[in-house]
Amino acid sequence: MKKLGKIYMGIVLMFLYVPIFVLIVFSFNETKSRSVFSGFTLDWYEKLFRNEIIISSLINTIIIAVLASIISTILGTLAAIGINSMKKLPKAVVMNITNMPIINPEIVTGVSLMLLFVFFAARMNLEFGFVTLLIAHITFDVPYVILNVMPKFKQMNPHLYEAAQDLGCSPFQAFRKVILPEIMPGVVSGFLMAFTYSLDDFIISYFTSGSTSQTLPITIYSMTRRKVSPEINALSTLIFLVVVVVLVVKHIIESKQAKRSEALRRD
Repeated sequence: MKKLGKIYMGIVLMFLYVPIFVLIVFSFNETKSRSVFSGFTLDWYEKLFRNEIIISSLINTIIIAVLASIISTILGTLAAIGINSMKKLPKAVVMNITNMPIINPEIVTGVSLMLLFVFFAARMNLEFGFVTLLIAHITFDVPYVILNVMPKFKQMNPHLYEAAQDLGCSPFQAFRKVILPEIMPGVVSGFLMAFTYSLDDFIISYFTSGSTSQTLPITIYSMTRRKVSPEINALSTLIFLVVVVVLVVKHIIESKQAKRSEALRRD
């Protein structure tokens, strides 16, 4: 039975990752062929970094992802603190409402935000572009931050905050020196997850972007509608590597926190 389970897992992993490895291999292909590997070259990576449209979209994507991640991490952490202090029934209600954007199909969220921005555009002279993209990314990032921070409150002793104040800390000092270090792994995990989702998002960005400000996934989609260039393979390879690095960092942080918590329990 265990052997059958391993075979099944192997097939699933192969189904998921073989296409990615094929894409990586053909990003180094000498010709534009998508079926025959004719030789190794780095020309497509060189052309990629000379493509002004892609570079402009990449810079725009990184700026939006970083800003949205930072703002959503601050808002999500503050929201998690507020939710944690609620009573059982209101907390359950608020958590269910918070989880709705995660469960909700992205196309529904994208269309809803587009209609909201159209409503404000007619009354406040709001144009679709950088601002609408940033607001949209913050909107779907915040729930993921809350989802990462809330479990840290459950693992923490609920009387730590009061104990810190009893020992002479002001409310702000008690939060900064006691609560924040305890929930920091969740905050960092939430930031990394928000950054990853923001970097990768296409559907919501498609409905909330303008002609002056587009993200990389939208640019890639526009390019693939005409013809798939090996530059897209090179770009996808780099994005995949960035996501892998972010996930490895997230795993290292969580592993260190788990070891630290285990050591504290033993002491």
